Amino acid sequence: MSAVFLGVRHHSPACARLVERTVAELRPAQVLIEGPAEMNGRLDELLLGHELPVAVFSHYRDGHRAATSWAPLCDYSPEWVALRAGRAAGAQVRFVDLPAWHPAFAERTNRYADAEARYAEATERLCRQFAVDSSDALWDRLFEVEPDGGLTERLDAYFALVRGDAEADAGDRARETYMAAWVRAAVEAAGDRPVLVVTGGFHQPALRALTGSGARDVADGDGWERGADGWPVVPAPPDDAMAGSFLVPYSFRKLDAFAGYQSGMPSPGYYQQVWEAGPEAAADGLFRVVVERLRARKYPVSTADLIAARSLSEGLTALRGHPSPARIDVLDGLAGALITDDLDQPLPWTGRGTLTAGAHPAVVEMVAACGGDRIGRLHPDTPAPPLVHDVAEQLAALALDGGPEATYRLDLTDAADLERSRVLHRLRVLGIPGLERTAGPTHGVDPVFTERWEARPVLGREAALVEAGAYGATLAEAAAVALTGRTRGDAAEADGLAGALFDAVLCGMGGFSEQLLGELSSCVRELQVSGPLGEILATALGLWRHDRVFGMARGPLLAAVIDGATERLLWLLEGARGSSGVDFPRLRAVVAVRDAVLHAPELLSVSREVATGVARRISEDPQAPIDLRGASFGLARSLGRAPGAPGVSGDPAEAVRAVARTGADALGDWLAGLFALARDEVTGVVGDDDGPGGGAESLIDVLDGLVGALSDDEFLSGLPALRQAFAFFPPRERDRIAARLLERRAVRGSSRSLLRTTADPLLIARARALEESVSRLLARYELEATP
Repeated sequence: MSAVFLGVRHHSPACARLVERTVAELRPAQVLIEGPAEMNGRLDELLLGHELPVAVFSHYRDGHRAATSWAPLCDYSPEWVALRAGRAAGAQVRFVDLPAWHPAFAERTNRYADAEARYAEATERLCRQFAVDSSDALWDRLFEVEPDGGLTERLDAYFALVRGDAEADAGDRARETYMAAWVRAAVEAAGDRPVLVVTGGFHQPALRALTGSGARDVADGDGWERGADGWPVVPAPPDDAMAGSFLVPYSFRKLDAFAGYQSGMPSPGYYQQVWEAGPEAAADGLFRVVVERLRARKYPVSTADLIAARSLSEGLTALRGHPSPARIDVLDGLAGALITDDLDQPLPWTGRGTLTAGAHPAVVEMVAACGGDRIGRLHPDTPAPPLVHDVAEQLAALALDGGPEATYRLDLTDAADLERSRVLHRLRVLGIPGLERTAGPTHGVDPVFTERWEARPVLGREAALVEAGAYGATLAEAAAVALTGRTRGDAAEADGLAGALFDAVLCGMGGFSEQLLGELSSCVRELQVSGPLGEILATALGLWRHDRVFGMARGPLLAAVIDGATERLLWLLEGARGSSGVDFPRLRAVVAVRDAVLHAPELLSVSREVATGVARRISEDPQAPIDLRGASFGLARSLGRAPGAPGVSGDPAEAVRAVARTGADALGDWLAGLFALARDEVTGVVGDDDGPGGGAESLIDVLDGLVGALSDDEFLSGLPALRQAFAFFPPRERDRIAARLLERRAVRGSSRSLLRTTADPLLIARARALEESVSRLLARYELEATP
C-alpha cells in the first residue's frame, strides 16, 4: 500500500476538516506529521489535555550559535487534528521533520513559516485571476468558504502550481529528504495498510517525487541512517551543545499575522469560530464582538450602522460569488458602514503584516476582534525545564511569592534584601513578567539604597519561564547567559552595553562576572561610537570608585573595562572629524576619560601625560569638531592642574578670542565643550581674584567684551549656541556670573533680575531684530510716523 499525501496550509479549518475526514475514511496504519521528530517519545505530553493554543518550544546553544523556535498548535491546526484523530483511530502517529536545532532551521523562529514568501509570484497571479486583494482572501475564496467536495483535488492543484514556481532552499531540501526517509520506512512497516502523510503544502510535491516510483535509488542515498527499529535516526545535537524542547502556552495574539506571525491563517479568533460553528456563525459572532468593542471604547455605533454592515456584507458575499460569507466580506461590510473618514492607508486585510501607526480606531477594533484573546493553558502534569522549578523554590524561600497584589520594599544595605533584589533583577533581565521595579538606583553612582517592586498581571509568565530555560538550568546561570549575550554580535553595537554592565551588578556578579566582564572588555576595544562607550566607562568607573552596596568598589574585575574604554575613547576622539552643533554624548565621554585619568590612574595603560598630549592635539586640530576642540582644551587644563602635572596648558582668554573670530555660532559650540569639562578650572569662582578665572581679566570679562561687540545679526545668530553653553552652569553659578556682569557695568540691582526675564530671551532678541528690520524698511520708503 502506498502513502497518501495531504498538503495543508497551517492553521486552516478547511484543511483540518479534511485531515479529520481522511483519517476516519482511510483508517491508516501510520500517520506522519510535519513536526519535530525529537518529540516522538513524548507525544503523550501533547495529549495530556491542554487548553490550546500551545506550542513546542525548542532551543539550542553552543559556543558559536544560539537558536530558538516554536511549533504552534491550535484546535484547527491540521497537524494537531492529525495527531488527535490518528491516535483515536489506532494509528501509529509520528512527527517526521528535523529537530528545530538543526541548521536547516537557521534564522527561522517559526517551524511552520514554510515558504509562503517564495511563492508570492504564483499567488499574485492567482489573485489577479480571481480579482482578490491578498493571498488570504484568495485562500478563503478557493478553500474556506467552498463546499468540502473536491477539496483534496483543489489543494493538490494549488500546491503543485505554487511549488512549481518556487525554488526550495538548502534547508527545505534537507528537511524534505529527511521526511521522505520516514515515509519510505512507514510504507515498509505498514504492509498492505495505508500511510497518511500530513505536511505543509509546499513540501507535498517534493515528497511525492522523492518517494514515488523511480525515486527510491536516489532517495536511499540521502544520508539519513535508520536505527535498529527500522526508523530514521533522529539527529542528536553536538556533545558540547545545550538543546531541548518543551511545551509552552501560546496565544491567539502570537498566532495572528496582524501581530507579526509568519505563517498560516490570520485572525485566529475568527477561524476558531469557523472551526467550531461554521462561517455563518463566525460572521454573526464577528459583527457582535466588533460592535461590543467599539461601544466599550465610546465609539458611536448605532443599530442602523449594524444593519447597514450586515446588508453590505451579504451583498458583497453574493457579488463575489461566495456560497457563505468569507472573513473579508464581513470586514469590508463593517468598514463600509462604520468608517466615513478618508483613510490614509489601505485596509490591513488587503495584505499581510502588522498594523501600522495611525490606523483608524474602527479598523483596530475589527482586527482585534478577529484575532481573539484566547491564551492556552498547559495541563498541570506537563514536564517543565529545571529553571521553572529553581525559580519557584527561590521565590518561596525568599518570601517573594506574595501574589498579584504584593509590594516589596527592599533595603539594599541589608544582606537578605540584597539577595531578594538580585533574584528579582535576574527575572527582569530574562523578561519574566509578574514583578516590576518602580523605584531604585538607575546607574552605578546613583545614591539610592532602596528599591520598590510591585506585582503586575502575570499573563505569559509560565511561557516566559519555560522559554528562559533555554539560557540555563538555574536562575543565576540563565541570567548570566542572557547578559553575556547582550555583549555579543549586533547587540554589542547598541547603546545598552552600559545597561548590561549595571544589570550584571544588580543581578549579583557571582561566578559569572569574569566571563561577562571579559566580553565587555573585548567589546569596548571594538566600539566605533564614543557616546555608548562613554556610558560604559562612566558606569564602570562609578562602581569602581563609589559602590558600597553591590561589592564592586575597588574590585579588580572592572579594571579591564575601565582601561580598555579609556584607551579606545582617546583613539576615537582624536580621529573624530568636524560637524556643526554639540554632541552631548561625546562630551560626556570626554568627561568620563577625565575622571578615569584623574581618579583611577593605576588601572590605565595610558599615562596622564599621554592623555594630555592627545587633548592638546585635538584642541589645536582645525578639522576636529568645534565642541570637541573646546572639550579637549578643557581636558588638557583639567589634567594639567592635577597634582604632579607639568602645568596648566593654554590661555583660555586667548583661545576664546581665536574661536570668536570664526563666528558666534562656533564660539557657543566651543564654549559648550569647554564648560562640560573645565567649568571650575577656567572660570574659577567668578569675581574672586584668587581663582584661576578671576583677576584683572577673567574669562567672563573676555566673553562679555566679545558678545558686546557683536552686531545685532551676529548676536541673534549666535544666541542659541551661547545659551546652550551656559546651560552647563548650575543656578548658583549663573547667579554669580550675572552679578559679575552687573558689577562690570556699575549697575545696582539683583542678579536674579538679569536671569529671570518675562519671556524667552531668544524670542525677545528675534522680536527686536524684526522691529529694527521693519523700521529700516519704513525708512527706506519714507513711511515712518511723524511725531
